Amino acid sequence: MPPILTHDTAAFHRAYVQPAAAPALLHPGFERFFAVRLEEMYQLMRLPVPPTRTSAHLLLLLTAGAGRMSVGHETYVLSPGDCLLVPAGQVLAFGEVAPHAGYLCSFHPDFFQGRITHGALPGEFDFLRVWGAPYFPASSGVAASVRPLLEKLRAEYAAGGLAAVGLLQAYLAALLCELNRAYQPAPAAGGRAAQLANQFRERLLAQFRQEHRVAAYAAQLHVSPNHLNKAVKASTGKSPGRWIDETIILEAKVLLHHSHRSVADVAADVGLVDASYFSRLFRKYEGLTPLEFRRRIETS
Repeated sequence: MPPILTHDTAAFHRAYVQPAAAPALLHPGFERFFAVRLEEMYQLMRLPVPPTRTSAHLLLLLTAGAGRMSVGHETYVLSPGDCLLVPAGQVLAFGEVAPHAGYLCSFHPDFFQGRITHGALPGEFDFLRVWGAPYFPASSGVAASVRPLLEKLRAEYAAGGLAAVGLLQAYLAALLCELNRAYQPAPAAGGRAAQLANQFRERLLAQFRQEHRVAAYAAQLHVSPNHLNKAVKASTGKSPGRWIDETIILEAKVLLHHSHRSVADVAADVGLVDASYFSRLFRKYEGLTPLEFRRRIETS
């Protein structure tokens, strides 16, 4: 089975950013960290960006206009004051958007290696995990606290790149702590149910190509399938079975975009040996077959 495509930051930029961006906007070492104005980066993007992954976290704050981005299974329509964080390894996609302005910050998970912030590594914040709830609406009030920090990060980066890396780390750590203050897992069932749902999703993301049975995940978590179903449904609004199906389809969409493998091979890559069942499942969630989906990509 081929590895599932995940771009490092440099590869993502080679694929979706015009070459002029590197000397104009990005400094050496941008694979570890960069902070820029969203509108400046957007002007250099090759759009649309199909379902893909990056090995770095992406943080975006919209200050004007509107935007739309898909992260994992969710699609977010962004307005001024909204903040969205895409965890490293999560699937993202976006296309043309209305005129807008804001900030875009990218940082690799090891950017804080060896540093501790208020007793917790920034990488341990739940919103940086692939199952976290990464959306901070304007109503959360985060824009007022994170915008000044993003401007400091942008200005320091524009002036000297990674020369003052300690200062960049300090500003970014403060920003993540501000987000953590406002973070609200959604939907919130609280207690053991939410914890169990998170454990299930973490295992699912690691094992979905090999394991599609709710009972198997329940056994790993030492609960009954019925208990797991109730906990996941209460905490996320979706059953474990639906999470499994949607994770398979999302992965298939990435593969259909980024490879020329046959539908049967894509089905096998996501752990389904029956290509006809895979096509039916894909159509159930996407409204078209994998072949029709690929043709739409090729003609868009």
